[in-house]
Amino acid sequence: MTAALPTPATLAATELMLTCRRLFLSNYEVAVRIGVHDFEKQGAQRLLINVDLWVGLADTTPQHDRLDEVVDYDFIRSTIAARVDRGHIELQETLCDDVVALLLDHPKVRAVKVSTRKPDVYPDCEAVGVEVFRMKDLAR
Repeated sequence: MTAALPTPATLAATELMLTCRRLFLSNYEVAVRIGVHDFEKQGAQRLLINVDLWVGLADTTPQHDRLDEVVDYDFIRSTIAARVDRGHIELQETLCDDVVALLLDHPKVRAVKVSTRKPDVYPDCEAVGVEVFRMKDLAR
């Protein structure tokens, strides 16, 4: 019996775990004008945003305990705020894709996972949401 070869996705995940640290922002609550239904277009609604960033250890291991040696958490929050401030968004998918692209544009960020949750849309469930994961070419 031969062992199965690892898939490219498994190899990439292993590479991230071995060479990166994960930064996260959990349940960041923002008021967002988002949605396609008429009742959602009346004003902003509560949205919970979760972000995971993988940054290379080689690029973000502080030698002098200084903020400029790492990726600042404020970068995550300000990136989200800037995108949300651009105006009404129809779909959570659009917001997730946009935030992922903006965060992944940072030179020290190797991979990003963003999820959004609308907790107040339906009375019979906790939330509805979307999650997206993207990564840069690890050969960089």
